[in-house]
Amino acid sequence: MGKITRVGVDIAKAVFHVHAVDRFGERQWKRKYCRTKWLDAIEDRVPKGTEIAMEACGSSHYWGRELQKRGFKVKIIHAQFVKPYVKSNKNDAIDAEAICDAMSRPNMRFVSVKSSKQQDIQSIHRIRDKLMVQKASKANQIRGMVSEYGLVAPMGINKLREAIPLWLEDAENGLSALFRLLLRDLFDDLRQLQERVDTLDTLIEKEVKNDPVASSLLQLRGIGILCASALSCAIGDAKGYRKGRDFAASIGLTPRQHSTGGKPRLLGISKRGDGYLRKLLVHGARSVIRHAHRHDDNLSKWIEKLCAYKHVNTVTVALANKTARAAWAMVNTNESYDPELIASTQV
Repeated sequence: MGKITRVGVDIAKAVFHVHAVDRFGERQWKRKYCRTKWLDAIEDRVPKGTEIAMEACGSSHYWGRELQKRGFKVKIIHAQFVKPYVKSNKNDAIDAEAICDAMSRPNMRFVSVKSSKQQDIQSIHRIRDKLMVQKASKANQIRGMVSEYGLVAPMGINKLREAIPLWLEDAENGLSALFRLLLRDLFDDLRQLQERVDTLDTLIEKEVKNDPVASSLLQLRGIGILCASALSCAIGDAKGYRKGRDFAASIGLTPRQHSTGGKPRLLGISKRGDGYLRKLLVHGARSVIRHAHRHDDNLSKWIEKLCAYKHVNTVTVALANKTARAAWAMVNTNESYDPELIASTQV
């Protein structure tokens, strides 16, 4: 039996398929294990330091950390890059073999294993984002219901929260006693959602103060507490990307390409990867562009020059791209933000 040099693992909730090959690509081990036994089997059969790959999916980062603790090199591959290596019909064993084949490609792109801390921060952002959606949904529900009673809610959730107590106290506005009870319950729901969001905002702010990387990213224009926290979590140690453009591409801020016959054709941005982080960067860029005319630094001049002949949305995405690349450069080189450099050279 040859020495195992690569292992592909198809992970699931309860059943795990393992496919291992030697340095010549010859299969040396193929087996199915339950959740509680597959790590022990890996330790028994696979030499320490061997590369083990799996698809990026639920629990992949957890299993990646567990394998790293046992002395293995872990590579996580996006599912779309594994699919071309699936032979014939699809099943778990064939998926494990496809993962093993995909990891051998010299130019394959891998996902960095997230630490527990990174996943903690990511969870806070995901929960907060969902709460914001629920808050907007609740506010729209209230607006729709009170409109049937001839009441028009002002724009903005804060204005709506101020208006609801006034409606409840006004005995002449046509609201029935039953609907007043319902509206009071809806108002309590809206207030509770806002309190949960405020609690998470406080928690994020505390984490940013304790994170030197996130604190340094606050130097960038258009980066606030939320964006700095999310950026720090996404970039990690910056070693998962070769250059700043790769990081910007990973969050969908670079153009899609559809070129053929030697004729390059660039389309809109790809919108791949983390849409939440991309949204934060774009909103931050909009804020910078809105106030660029008040400043005289290189970045503001660059923005004003682009706005003279490009649509504002194009300039916004270009600035978000530049900010993402600058953030990666700051983390990778461990340097502070240089306002003279960001608009004078490529990052």
